Amino acid sequence: MEKLTLEALIELLNECNDFEDPVEPTPDVLDLAFDALGYDSLTLLNAISKLERQYGIELPESITSDAKTPRELLAVVDARLA
Repeated sequence: MEKLTLEALIELLNECNDFEDPVEPTPDVLDLAFDALGYDSLTLLNAISKLERQYGIELPESITSDAKTPRELLAVVDARLA
C-alpha cells in the first residue's frame, strides 16, 4: 500500500488551512509542532478526516493530542497503511 508523503501531508494541511501562510514541505518542518507551523486544531481535525476517507483507514481519536508534529502524524498514518 502507498505511504503518505510529507509533501502530500503538508499540501493537505495547507488546503485545510485555506492556504493561509502556506508551509513549504521541506524536511525541516518534520519535527516542528503543528501550532508552530500555523495549523490549529480545526485544521488538524479536517485533515485527519480527509486522510481517513482518502486512504480508507481509521485513526485513533487521540491522534490530535498524540501526534504533535508532521513526523508523528506520518508515522501513525503509515502504520495504519502497512
